[in-house]
Amino acid sequence: MTDHTARLDHVVLWVRDPVAAADFYEKTVGMETLRLTEFTAGKVPFPSVRVNDETILDLMPLTFAERMKMLPGAADSAGHPVNHVCLSLPRGDFDALLGRIEEGAVPVSELSYDSFGARGKATRSFYFRDPDGNVFEARHYD
Repeated sequence: MTDHTARLDHVVLWVRDPVAAADFYEKTVGMETLRLTEFTAGKVPFPSVRVNDETILDLMPLTFAERMKMLPGAADSAGHPVNHVCLSLPRGDFDALLGRIEEGAVPVSELSYDSFGARGKATRSFYFRDPDGNVFEARHYD
């Protein structure tokens, strides 16, 4: 039986340095890097990091903005403000991420409690920025 539930497949983030961004997402956020070796060898246009079995973040070099021709005005998306991307994690992974963020001296918000999201009210959440200024929220539900 095929599951026809809508899912988030990927989010493309504009980044200045895809290798540095991949390093941040791997070491600080705890995500698996994808195609990094192929990217550094010039075989693929960008690397990615895995959020979960079904979702990835593509780390698109900002220099590629001029190549975005899939829709009129698509090149103008470089630097277009997205408020934030939210990662929902199990409690242990949430605590581990918060620890790595604090160890890495990454600016982080205060903890929030009971903020609304896709699964109702989250137990705890916080916000942080990646090296390119993209804002992320991390949360867990009990």
